[in-house]
Amino acid sequence: MRFFYYVQFQQFINRHHVHQIVTGIQQVGIGVTDIDSAWKWYRTVFGTDVPVFDDVADATLMARYTGNEVHTRRAVLALNMSGGGGFEIWQFKSRKPVKSSTPLIPGDLGINAVKIKCQDVNKAIDAINRHGTDRVALPYILPNGETCCWIQDPLGNRFQLVKGNSWFQTGKHSTGGVCGAVIGVSDIDSVLPLYKQAIGFETMIYDETGQFDDLHEKHRFRRILLRKKQSDEGAFSRLFGHIDIELIQALDREPKKIYSDRYWGDPGFIHICFDVNDMDSLKEKCEELGYDFTVDSASTFDMGEAAGRFSYIEDPDGTLIEFVQAHKLPILKKLGWYINLKKRKHQKPLPDWMLKTMSFNRISD
Repeated sequence: MRFFYYVQFQQFINRHHVHQIVTGIQQVGIGVTDIDSAWKWYRTVFGTDVPVFDDVADATLMARYTGNEVHTRRAVLALNMSGGGGFEIWQFKSRKPVKSSTPLIPGDLGINAVKIKCQDVNKAIDAINRHGTDRVALPYILPNGETCCWIQDPLGNRFQLVKGNSWFQTGKHSTGGVCGAVIGVSDIDSVLPLYKQAIGFETMIYDETGQFDDLHEKHRFRRILLRKKQSDEGAFSRLFGHIDIELIQALDREPKKIYSDRYWGDPGFIHICFDVNDMDSLKEKCEELGYDFTVDSASTFDMGEAAGRFSYIEDPDGTLIEFVQAHKLPILKKLGWYINLKKRKHQKPLPDWMLKTMSFNRISD
């Protein structure tokens, strides 16, 4: 009798459990002028030294964002195995990348900065300074009372060092990987349903209006920090950890669109990519909110050493948000060991030991 009630209870839990469709940030796309030099800097400063793929191909499905012309690109997806999302470092091969003609101002429409998680922000600052970089600013206090710090890469892209609360393992680097992004929007309230209802951000950490010293601007802003806690659903959920999205709205100036006169893939943060369990369910949710997929590979898309289904939507200001449901992943390239994710239950996390073997692919400088 007890067993009967136990089974009934488990069936009730399964029926009423809301499965996670989005399980973490897989990567942030960074357009660069030279992958090799950019990646070396990211490996040294942020520890993104484990490549998932390094692929040269035509970006056929992205032609609507590259002047309606198919361009060849090289892309490298690199991870920091301490935990967090990675960088998809992206370089045009068939045209000269075009840099922005004007500096980015906080609140401009698009991805303003990428959040990098640290065990201790001040210790991370000290460690990064020992590499000889002069691109680290003084630490500031965020509206929630936590310490943060800004750092720029050689192309002028801004990263925000923040305290992270979810880790896959202890590594030798002072930082982990990507745990979020700062996105400039024209109207926070109009974009909130996308992040809350479709992507599943459950917690609001702060919602503040005013002038903020850490933004280094005397303009007035409204800023909201949303958090999606780590959940053990999805093959890579334990590696990716929690994710934060900070939305910033300029209140006393007209913001510019960061990519208004340039192509996706040109230098800067070109997209934010979320890892997905169930693309069809996500597509339905997005369409209900008025966000149709503008790009959809529909089935498995081969990226050389990895494969999966990917799609894109645009937020109300045209910022590109990518979704990827992985189908094939290299675990140990030297032995030709790949995992086929289409043959397993997609909600179940991969074993930690299996993910850790990816470290054998590490690039040592």
